[in-house]
Amino acid sequence: MTQIPILSGIYTDNSADFSISYPVNLEPVVLDSGISKGHLRSASGARTLSQGNGGDRGAINWRGGCYRIQGGKLVSIAQDGTITFLGTVANDGAPVSLDYSFDRLAIASGGNLYYWDGASISQVTDPDLGKVMDMLWIDGYFMTTDGTSLIVTELNDPYAVNPLKYGSSEEDPDPVTGLMKVRGEVYAVNRNTIENFQNEGGGGFPYQRNPGGGIPKGCVGTHAKAYFLETFAFVGGGRNEASGVYLAGAGEAKKLSDSRLDDVIALLSEEEQAQIEMESRVGRDEQRLYVHLPDRSFVYLATASQQAGRPVWYELTGGTGLDQAYAPRHFVQVFDGWYCGDADGHVGVLDEGITTVFGQVQGWRFDTQFLYAEGKRAIINSIELVGLPGRAGFGSQSTVFMSTTLDGQTYSQERPIKAGGFGQRRTRVAARVGKRIDNYMGLRFRGADTGLVAWSRLEAVLEALNG
Repeated sequence: MTQIPILSGIYTDNSADFSISYPVNLEPVVLDSGISKGHLRSASGARTLSQGNGGDRGAINWRGGCYRIQGGKLVSIAQDGTITFLGTVANDGAPVSLDYSFDRLAIASGGNLYYWDGASISQVTDPDLGKVMDMLWIDGYFMTTDGTSLIVTELNDPYAVNPLKYGSSEEDPDPVTGLMKVRGEVYAVNRNTIENFQNEGGGGFPYQRNPGGGIPKGCVGTHAKAYFLETFAFVGGGRNEASGVYLAGAGEAKKLSDSRLDDVIALLSEEEQAQIEMESRVGRDEQRLYVHLPDRSFVYLATASQQAGRPVWYELTGGTGLDQAYAPRHFVQVFDGWYCGDADGHVGVLDEGITTVFGQVQGWRFDTQFLYAEGKRAIINSIELVGLPGRAGFGSQSTVFMSTTLDGQTYSQERPIKAGGFGQRRTRVAARVGKRIDNYMGLRFRGADTGLVAWSRLEAVLEALNG
């Protein structure tokens, strides 16, 4: 028996290169089960709680409650999903920024700044505020940016702005794309650079630039960044550099993405890159970083990466054909669950006990590394997927579809393999293959039903051929 690695696969491309193939809708787990050193399990589904009127544009936990922006509406979400309308904000269809002070919740939406005080919503109308691209609260100030300046509200009046107290990020003439706050310090996140500011007080702009805290890389868009691992991660790069995923450090940035994700990002236009969203989620001994692209999402697993000694990523898509964008967005930890929304106005909660997302069946797929017969010809007689079958829904039967490739690009016709019905947990997911390997062979497995899956090992029986 030959064991074939499954936590990540390999494919080839038209540029004559071998590339990493991430599992799709399957989360890698680095764990010694006695069967293998790791396994793939179904990514969390999303259970629908209610249906709103407008696409989800952002969310926050404030005072123990879940607040979301749906279209042009500020709403609160009860534990059972009940939606309560609170007020109206400008709606440009783009994600919003939310933060809070001691007594109010702030919303940057459609280029404007709004406050919710628990009873009513109001807008900051001071003309010196300008267009609000991003916003945060720090040291008693609401700080915003219009893409050029750093702007703070007055300490004694959050509705007032003094134009003599504007700040700027001047190391590079690149535009400001957003703001971040880490450990009481502000980062002006620009397109090609990131600058660190500390509160020094004074009569003018209260924050002074810290030259030693700058990072020679920038961020592609306002929401292409997220608080992660006690600092922040972002999508971007330096001047004349291709974009990747980085983790901000003290005067430097650590690369998190590999060549596979870099290649996917490189296919996006500058406008599409500016629409990337990032968010993080911590739970069940894992710290996840989500990178939402226009057509799919990628997830970085910090704990698994540390255990494996290499970056561990997987891919999330929608639909049984894996040809739709991943729907859930804007995760909020509240009411002992992760609440989320989507572009169609659904409100739901992530659920590891299901695979459907807002009622829709999601497919899954993983590729293997190539099976190489040491330059000799061989026949792959049979394979067996070892894992946890029999987790199909009541009255249903799970099926795994297998195909093979001899070049890493084109795959054979799929072959169905029964993976057990409800409660049939002793099912052996095995099949006779009977295919010749002249040089190397890769295998692909996929499924599309409501059953939970976990695969820990792939075994193959090979027969060497003479000549």
